[in-house]
Amino acid sequence: MRGRVVILVALAAVLAGAGASSLTAATGAKGCPKVPTPKPTTRKRDKPKQRLDAHKRWTATFLTSCGTFTVSLAVKTSPNTTASFASLARTRFYDNTIFHRIVPGFVIQGGDPTQTSTGGPGYSVVDKPPKTLKYSVGTVAMAKSQSEPAGTSGSQYFVVTGDASFLPPDYALLGHVTKGMDVVTKIGKLGDQAETPTLIVVVRHITITGK
Repeated sequence: MRGRVVILVALAAVLAGAGASSLTAATGAKGCPKVPTPKPTTRKRDKPKQRLDAHKRWTATFLTSCGTFTVSLAVKTSPNTTASFASLARTRFYDNTIFHRIVPGFVIQGGDPTQTSTGGPGYSVVDKPPKTLKYSVGTVAMAKSQSEPAGTSGSQYFVVTGDASFLPPDYALLGHVTKGMDVVTKIGKLGDQAETPTLIVVVRHITITGK
């Protein structure tokens, strides 16, 4: 699959994701320990053939080196996106990945094992977002390249930590943070003006649960 240059469009401007090839761990906020940077890897997966049961409530729990947060998955709004994300999590695609892009007051972005902002699972899915979708604080959505149709996603996701009211409804909705927003906020402060993390935060594992 061609490289996925992951960007978020802010009105007419492109907020470019920062490459992570030169990232080094540094001392950060209280409660977020200094941890080694995982080795970048290229990972590919098969596109899932089944959707999640829409009659259940599905959550994704992110275990990170900075704490744990839980996301309620938007299965009915984004059936293809949530099925893909759950499949990737269950096959440990996200294990030992990092938040390779942190923009204080805006978003934290992860889901790229290559740490280059261009990695993906080798396929994409589409769930066109509702025209009324607003990316409020705690919203989790999927990143895409500027040239891809609205709602396209691979593996990279972002969590909104500040004002994202300027974003058009182009990014597939994954869900909303329901627990651990304090952890997300803490991670969201660990970036500089170049959108580069000042402290490596590792996603150890993502657990998918349906009840």
